[in-house]
Amino acid sequence: MRKRVQHVIGVATAIFLLGLGYASWIWNTGIAIPCFFHKITGLQCPGCGVTRMCLALLQLDFAGAWQANAGLLLLSPLLIWALWNAAIQYIKRGRFCLNPKGERLVFVAVVYLVVWGLLRNFLL
Repeated sequence: MRKRVQHVIGVATAIFLLGLGYASWIWNTGIAIPCFFHKITGLQCPGCGVTRMCLALLQLDFAGAWQANAGLLLLSPLLIWALWNAAIQYIKRGRFCLNPKGERLVFVAVVYLVVWGLLRNFLL
């Protein structure tokens, strides 16, 4: 079990450091990965603005984060909770899995993101 805890901490640390590196790259160069869905269709995908949202959150600019992607900002605590629970299940059982409550949450999150994508393009 100790090895699995170390693995989770290692993966989380790597993701965090990659995120900080990407943020630093953007702040220093102004170059970010474009949304190909937006480039092709002209529409915003449910994730459009996630980079700006994360950069705003790193600066504690909650209004800027809300403006960048309000839908995903609202969903973020639930996604963090689901990842936390999946990590706990991995530590306990040795495999990444969601309990039935977590599976329902993922389904609701996917439906929510589809609805958010439609709303932000056609009604807002």
